[in-house]
Amino acid sequence: MIENSVLTLVADHTAHGSIRNIADAARKVLVEAGADCAEPDWLSEEHAVDIPFSKLARDAAKMRLEAAGLLSAIDYCLQPADFRRKKLFLADMDSTIITVECIDELADFAGFREEVSAITERAMNGELDFNEAFRARVGMLKGLREEILQQVFDEHVTLTPGARTLVQTMRAGGTYTALVSGGFTFFTNRVREVVGFHMDMSNELLFENGALTGVAAEPILNSSAKLNTLESLRHEYSLRREETAAIGDGANDIPMIEAAGLGVAYHAKEKAAAAADATIRFGDLTTLLYYQGYRESEFVQA
Repeated sequence: MIENSVLTLVADHTAHGSIRNIADAARKVLVEAGADCAEPDWLSEEHAVDIPFSKLARDAAKMRLEAAGLLSAIDYCLQPADFRRKKLFLADMDSTIITVECIDELADFAGFREEVSAITERAMNGELDFNEAFRARVGMLKGLREEILQQVFDEHVTLTPGARTLVQTMRAGGTYTALVSGGFTFFTNRVREVVGFHMDMSNELLFENGALTGVAAEPILNSSAKLNTLESLRHEYSLRREETAAIGDGANDIPMIEAAGLGVAYHAKEKAAAAADATIRFGDLTTLLYYQGYRESEFVQA
Protein backbone atom coordinates (compact mmCIF):
# COMPACT_ATOMS: atom_id res chain seq x y z
CA MET A 1 0.00 0.00 0.00
CA ILE A 2 1.37 3.42 -0.99
CA GLU A 3 0.73 6.03 1.70
CA ASN A 4 -0.21 9.64 1.23
CA SER A 5 3.06 11.55 1.44
CA VAL A 6 4.41 15.06 1.60
CA LEU A 7 7.58 16.61 0.26
CA THR A 8 8.77 19.65 2.21
CA LEU A 9 11.35 21.97 0.68
CA VAL A 10 13.13 24.62 2.76
CA ALA A 11 15.50 27.23 1.39
CA ASP A 12 19.02 27.84 2.62
CA HIS A 13 18.44 30.31 5.47
CA THR A 14 21.49 32.35 4.40
CA ALA A 15 20.13 32.81 0.87
CA HIS A 16 17.52 35.39 0.02
CA GLY A 17 16.16 34.08 -3.26
CA SER A 18 12.86 32.32 -3.90
CA ILE A 19 12.60 28.53 -4.19
CA ARG A 20 9.37 28.77 -6.19
CA ASN A 21 11.08 27.52 -9.36
CA ILE A 22 12.47 24.50 -7.50
CA ALA A 23 9.04 23.77 -6.03
CA ASP A 24 7.39 23.96 -9.44
CA ALA A 25 10.05 21.72 -10.96
CA ALA A 26 9.75 19.18 -8.14
CA ARG A 27 5.99 19.00 -8.51
CA LYS A 28 6.38 18.47 -12.26
CA VAL A 29 8.83 15.61 -11.68
CA LEU A 30 6.44 13.93 -9.26
CA VAL A 31 3.48 14.28 -11.64
CA GLU A 32 5.53 12.87 -14.54
CA ALA A 33 6.46 9.91 -12.31
CA GLY A 34 2.76 9.13 -11.82
CA ALA A 35 2.03 10.93 -8.56
CA ASP A 36 -1.23 12.64 -7.84
CA CYS A 37 0.00 16.03 -6.53
CA ALA A 38 -1.89 18.73 -4.68
CA GLU A 39 -1.06 22.37 -5.21
CA PRO A 40 2.04 23.61 -3.34
CA ASP A 41 1.22 24.84 0.17
CA TRP A 42 3.57 27.65 1.16
CA LEU A 43 4.46 27.47 4.84
CA SER A 44 6.66 30.54 4.48
CA GLU A 45 6.32 32.61 1.33
CA GLU A 46 9.13 31.83 -1.12
CA HIS A 47 11.08 30.04 1.67
CA ALA A 48 9.35 26.79 2.72
CA VAL A 49 6.72 24.74 0.95
CA ASP A 50 4.77 21.47 1.26
CA ILE A 51 3.95 19.42 -1.82
CA PRO A 52 1.44 16.70 -0.82
CA PHE A 53 1.27 13.70 -3.16
CA SER A 54 -0.09 10.17 -3.46
CA LYS A 55 0.06 7.15 -5.80
CA LEU A 56 3.87 7.15 -5.75
CA ALA A 57 6.22 5.46 -3.29
CA ARG A 58 8.55 7.82 -1.43
CA ASP A 59 11.66 5.90 -2.49
CA ALA A 60 10.67 6.28 -6.11
CA ALA A 61 9.89 9.96 -5.58
CA LYS A 62 13.30 10.57 -4.01
CA MET A 63 15.06 8.77 -6.84
CA ARG A 64 13.28 10.86 -9.47
CA LEU A 65 13.93 14.14 -7.63
CA GLU A 66 17.61 13.33 -7.12
CA ALA A 67 18.01 12.34 -10.76
CA ALA A 68 16.57 15.73 -11.71
CA GLY A 69 19.18 17.46 -9.53
CA LEU A 70 16.58 19.22 -7.40
CA LEU A 71 17.68 18.17 -3.90
CA SER A 72 21.42 18.88 -3.80
CA ALA A 73 21.30 22.50 -2.62
CA ILE A 74 18.15 22.58 -0.53
CA ASP A 75 16.88 21.08 2.72
CA TYR A 76 14.03 18.65 2.20
CA CYS A 77 11.98 15.99 3.93
CA LEU A 78 9.97 13.18 2.35
CA GLN A 79 7.60 11.58 4.84
CA PRO A 80 4.10 10.17 5.42
CA ALA A 81 1.40 12.81 5.57
CA ASP A 82 0.03 11.44 8.87
CA PHE A 83 1.45 12.19 12.35
CA ARG A 84 3.69 15.01 11.14
CA ARG A 85 3.37 17.14 14.25
CA LYS A 86 5.28 15.20 16.85
CA LYS A 87 4.27 14.80 20.48
CA LEU A 88 7.71 13.83 21.82
CA PHE A 89 10.98 15.50 20.84
CA LEU A 90 14.51 14.57 21.92
CA ALA A 91 17.50 16.73 21.04
CA ASP A 92 21.24 16.40 21.40
CA MET A 93 22.90 19.50 22.86
CA ASP A 94 26.50 20.01 21.70
CA SER A 95 26.78 21.14 18.06
CA THR A 96 22.99 20.80 17.76
CA ILE A 97 21.09 23.01 20.21
CA ILE A 98 24.30 24.94 20.95
CA THR A 99 27.07 25.72 18.50
CA VAL A 100 30.03 24.35 20.49
CA GLU A 101 31.26 21.15 22.13
CA CYS A 102 31.41 22.05 25.82
CA ILE A 103 34.08 19.50 26.63
CA ASP A 104 36.35 21.01 24.00
CA GLU A 105 35.82 24.48 25.45
CA LEU A 106 36.70 23.21 28.95
CA ALA A 107 39.79 21.50 27.57
CA ASP A 108 40.94 24.85 26.20
CA PHE A 109 41.25 26.12 29.78
CA ALA A 110 42.99 22.91 30.84
CA GLY A 111 45.57 23.23 28.08
CA PHE A 112 44.40 20.18 26.13
CA ARG A 113 42.16 21.72 23.46
CA GLU A 114 43.84 20.07 20.49
CA GLU A 115 44.00 16.61 22.07
CA VAL A 116 40.42 16.62 23.35
CA SER A 117 38.99 18.07 20.13
CA ALA A 118 40.67 15.30 18.14
CA ILE A 119 39.08 12.63 20.36
CA THR A 120 35.68 14.39 20.16
CA GLU A 121 35.85 14.44 16.37
CA ARG A 122 36.68 10.75 16.15
CA ALA A 123 33.97 9.83 18.65
CA MET A 124 31.35 11.83 16.74
CA ASN A 125 32.42 10.08 13.55
CA GLY A 126 31.89 6.72 15.23
CA GLU A 127 35.59 5.82 15.10
CA LEU A 128 35.97 5.38 18.89
CA ASP A 129 33.98 3.74 21.65
CA PHE A 130 32.04 6.60 23.22
CA ASN A 131 32.53 5.54 26.84
CA GLU A 132 36.28 5.10 26.48
CA ALA A 133 36.61 8.40 24.61
CA PHE A 134 34.53 10.16 27.28
CA ARG A 135 36.66 8.83 30.14
CA ALA A 136 39.85 9.83 28.35
CA ARG A 137 38.65 13.38 27.75
CA VAL A 138 37.33 13.85 31.29
CA GLY A 139 40.70 12.68 32.57
CA MET A 140 42.38 15.59 30.78
CA LEU A 141 40.16 18.04 32.69
CA LYS A 142 41.56 17.01 36.08
CA GLY A 143 42.23 20.00 38.34
CA LEU A 144 40.03 22.44 36.42
CA ARG A 145 38.34 24.79 38.89
CA GLU A 146 34.56 24.78 39.18
CA GLU A 147 34.24 28.50 38.39
CA ILE A 148 35.73 27.84 34.94
CA LEU A 149 32.55 25.99 33.96
CA GLN A 150 30.44 29.09 34.54
CA GLN A 151 32.94 31.14 32.54
CA VAL A 152 32.69 28.70 29.65
CA PHE A 153 28.89 28.88 29.76
CA ASP A 154 28.86 32.68 29.92
CA GLU A 155 31.53 33.34 27.30
CA HIS A 156 31.53 30.37 24.92
CA VAL A 157 28.12 28.70 24.83
CA THR A 158 25.93 30.13 22.06
CA LEU A 159 22.51 28.84 21.06
CA THR A 160 22.13 27.54 17.54
CA PRO A 161 19.88 29.88 15.51
CA GLY A 162 16.26 28.80 15.81
CA ALA A 163 16.75 26.69 18.96
CA ARG A 164 14.36 28.60 21.22
CA THR A 165 11.78 29.09 18.47
CA LEU A 166 11.86 25.36 17.68
CA VAL A 167 11.35 24.21 21.25
CA GLN A 168 8.87 26.93 22.27
CA THR A 169 6.75 26.34 19.15
CA MET A 170 6.67 22.59 19.67
CA ARG A 171 5.79 23.07 23.35
CA ALA A 172 2.94 25.36 22.33
CA GLY A 173 1.76 22.56 20.05
CA GLY A 174 1.63 20.10 22.94
CA THR A 175 4.99 18.37 22.49
CA TYR A 176 7.06 17.04 25.40
CA THR A 177 10.66 18.15 24.85
CA ALA A 178 13.83 16.56 26.25
CA LEU A 179 17.47 17.61 26.00
CA VAL A 180 19.64 14.47 26.10
CA SER A 181 23.39 14.89 25.94
CA GLY A 182 26.60 12.96 26.30
CA GLY A 183 27.94 16.18 27.83
CA PHE A 184 27.55 17.53 31.34
CA THR A 185 24.59 18.41 33.55
CA PHE A 186 26.20 21.73 34.45
CA PHE A 187 25.55 22.84 30.87
CA THR A 188 22.37 20.93 30.04
CA ASN A 189 20.64 22.33 33.14
CA ARG A 190 21.37 25.87 32.01
CA VAL A 191 20.62 25.30 28.32
CA ARG A 192 17.32 23.61 29.26
CA GLU A 193 16.28 26.72 31.19
CA VAL A 194 17.34 29.15 28.47
CA VAL A 195 15.76 27.22 25.59
CA GLY A 196 12.70 25.91 27.41
CA PHE A 197 13.00 22.11 27.34
CA HIS A 198 10.84 20.20 29.79
CA MET A 199 13.75 18.06 30.98
CA ASP A 200 17.44 17.35 30.47
CA MET A 201 19.69 14.35 30.95
CA SER A 202 23.49 14.17 30.75
CA ASN A 203 26.61 13.26 32.72
CA GLU A 204 27.68 14.43 36.16
CA LEU A 205 31.09 15.96 36.74
CA LEU A 206 32.87 14.94 39.93
CA PHE A 207 34.56 17.63 42.05
CA GLU A 208 36.87 17.51 45.04
CA ASN A 209 37.79 20.69 46.89
CA GLY A 210 36.30 22.77 44.05
CA ALA A 211 38.29 21.10 41.28
CA LEU A 212 37.50 18.34 38.79
CA THR A 213 38.74 14.91 39.83
CA GLY A 214 39.30 13.76 36.25
CA VAL A 215 37.10 10.72 36.87
CA ALA A 216 33.90 10.23 34.89
CA ALA A 217 30.78 9.55 36.93
CA GLU A 218 29.22 6.20 36.04
CA PRO A 219 27.05 5.16 34.32
CA ILE A 220 27.95 7.33 31.33
CA LEU A 221 25.05 8.69 29.30
CA ASN A 222 25.81 7.27 25.87
CA SER A 223 23.91 6.34 22.72
CA SER A 224 22.09 3.49 24.45
CA ALA A 225 20.94 5.82 27.21
CA LYS A 226 19.59 8.29 24.65
CA LEU A 227 17.67 5.50 22.94
CA ASN A 228 16.34 4.22 26.26
CA THR A 229 15.17 7.72 27.17
CA LEU A 230 13.26 8.00 23.91
CA GLU A 231 11.58 4.64 24.40
CA SER A 232 10.82 5.27 28.08
CA LEU A 233 9.20 8.64 27.41
CA ARG A 234 7.28 7.27 24.44
CA HIS A 235 5.76 4.55 26.59
CA GLU A 236 5.16 6.93 29.50
CA TYR A 237 3.08 9.19 27.28
CA SER A 238 1.48 6.30 25.34
CA LEU A 239 2.72 7.54 21.98
CA ARG A 240 3.17 5.79 18.68
CA ARG A 241 6.65 5.73 17.20
CA GLU A 242 5.35 7.97 14.41
CA GLU A 243 4.60 10.69 16.97
CA THR A 244 8.24 11.09 18.02
CA ALA A 245 11.18 13.08 16.66
CA ALA A 246 14.88 13.19 17.49
CA ILE A 247 17.70 15.40 16.27
CA GLY A 248 21.48 15.20 16.58
CA ASP A 249 24.73 15.44 14.70
CA GLY A 250 27.05 12.58 15.70
CA ALA A 251 27.40 8.81 15.97
CA ASN A 252 26.23 8.94 19.59
CA ASP A 253 22.83 10.14 18.33
CA ILE A 254 22.28 7.43 15.72
CA PRO A 255 20.22 4.95 17.81
CA MET A 256 17.67 7.58 18.88
CA ILE A 257 17.59 9.07 15.37
CA GLU A 258 16.84 5.64 13.91
CA ALA A 259 14.21 4.84 16.55
CA ALA A 260 12.25 8.09 16.21
CA GLY A 261 9.31 8.54 13.89
CA LEU A 262 11.25 11.40 12.32
CA GLY A 263 15.00 11.20 12.89
CA VAL A 264 16.85 14.32 11.77
CA ALA A 265 20.58 14.93 11.36
CA TYR A 266 21.59 18.55 11.89
CA HIS A 267 24.71 19.74 10.02
CA ALA A 268 25.87 16.25 10.88
CA LYS A 269 28.70 13.81 10.51
CA GLU A 270 28.38 11.40 7.59
CA LYS A 271 27.24 8.36 9.58
CA ALA A 272 24.55 10.30 11.42
CA ALA A 273 23.29 11.84 8.19
CA ALA A 274 23.09 8.40 6.55
CA ALA A 275 21.02 7.06 9.48
CA ALA A 276 18.50 9.90 9.48
CA ASP A 277 15.10 10.15 7.80
CA ALA A 278 15.90 13.76 6.92
CA THR A 279 18.83 16.13 7.20
CA ILE A 280 19.26 19.84 7.77
CA ARG A 281 22.37 20.86 5.87
CA PHE A 282 21.74 24.51 5.09
CA GLY A 283 19.04 25.91 7.35
CA ASP A 284 18.72 26.65 11.04
CA LEU A 285 16.69 24.66 13.56
CA THR A 286 13.37 26.18 12.49
CA THR A 287 13.67 23.93 9.43
CA LEU A 288 12.43 21.10 11.66
CA LEU A 289 9.23 23.07 12.27
CA TYR A 290 8.59 23.27 8.54
CA TYR A 291 9.23 19.52 8.27
CA GLN A 292 6.35 19.08 10.73
CA GLY A 293 4.04 21.32 8.73
CA TYR A 294 4.18 24.38 10.98
CA ARG A 295 3.62 27.67 9.22
CA GLU A 296 5.93 30.59 9.89
CA SER A 297 2.92 32.46 11.27
CA GLU A 298 2.63 29.79 13.99
CA PHE A 299 6.22 30.15 15.19
CA VAL A 300 6.63 31.23 18.80
CA GLN A 301 9.29 33.90 18.38
CA ALA A 302 11.67 33.63 21.29
